[in-house]
Amino acid sequence: MTIPPVIDTPDILVDLDILDRNIARMAETVRAKGLTLRPNAKTHKIPEIADRQLAAGAAGLTVATIGEAEVFAAAGVTDLFIAYPLWVSPGKAERLRRLADTVTVAVGVDSAEGAAMLGAGLGPAARNVSVLVEIDSGHHRSGVRPQTAADVAKAASDAGLKVAGVFTFPGHSYAPGMPVEAAAQEQEALRQASDALAAAGHNATVRSGGSTPTALLTESSVATEVRPGVYVFGDAQQLELGRCGVEDIALTVAATVVSRHASTPGTPERFIIDAGSKILGSDRPAWATGYGRLIDHPEARITALSEHHATVEWHGPGNRPALGDRLRVIPNHVCLAINLVDDVAVTSGGQLVHRWTVAARGRNA
Repeated sequence: MTIPPVIDTPDILVDLDILDRNIARMAETVRAKGLTLRPNAKTHKIPEIADRQLAAGAAGLTVATIGEAEVFAAAGVTDLFIAYPLWVSPGKAERLRRLADTVTVAVGVDSAEGAAMLGAGLGPAARNVSVLVEIDSGHHRSGVRPQTAADVAKAASDAGLKVAGVFTFPGHSYAPGMPVEAAAQEQEALRQASDALAAAGHNATVRSGGSTPTALLTESSVATEVRPGVYVFGDAQQLELGRCGVEDIALTVAATVVSRHASTPGTPERFIIDAGSKILGSDRPAWATGYGRLIDHPEARITALSEHHATVEWHGPGNRPALGDRLRVIPNHVCLAINLVDDVAVTSGGQLVHRWTVAARGRNA
């Protein structure tokens, strides 16, 4: 795809045709497995993309914060899961009460104390909010051990909240060779947690898992729904993990070559593009081969980032790009890149067709 001439760099481009194909493929695959799809909208933060996901069959959306939930509720989404162990201040409790008055809302809990505070903050409105107990399935971030899920569920029930089930995030799947193992650990953790809840008298009807690396590996024998997010766009991490192909990359950053370095014998040629950490994000896992990839030049590597510069080492055949050449960069972690811009350029057939506002950008609380 060529960068439309009307685009100034740096800018984020979303290929509408690839986006729609990614949305349809995930929806069809998940449906065929007998699972519910609840995409994580913290990746894109854009109501127009949410509309497409829901039209393709998603049951609702996952978000990370009350602020994101408020944005998507205002845009017409009626079923939202805040997949986070909220610790509610009085202000957050009031916002959550207002949200529950207008949409179906569930939130995460992973401690008896957090559940008690949530119930107390909501007061009589607690009956309008469902909770899912977060389980640690191997990522070792938030979440409780599966065997202790019933303790948190009891605290939530005692606080007047409806316990709808359990959820986990297999974030350790974001590493080479890990998606299959992480998916198996996710299933086992959900099974143990739901069994613990059932033994304590709770009906865990929702058993939610599935990151982008594991969503297509999750089976309905235990899980009831999956919550992938990055799949709509793809990124360099997913590409290097083998969870998508170049043809699945829907989001790139348009950039211009602004400086070139003379090379010495035995050293790679280098040049600078005008897309730095303030549009690409600075995330680089230890296993990643650079700070992003050039979609049309897979042998090149982004070896350093400044705020407005990216240093590219040229290892490919032929001559390196010239000053003024325009290139497309695949960010390492697309969720960070999208949160750095106010809007994105939407293209189809190489032409600019829309600009979409990143409406939930910065809604971190």
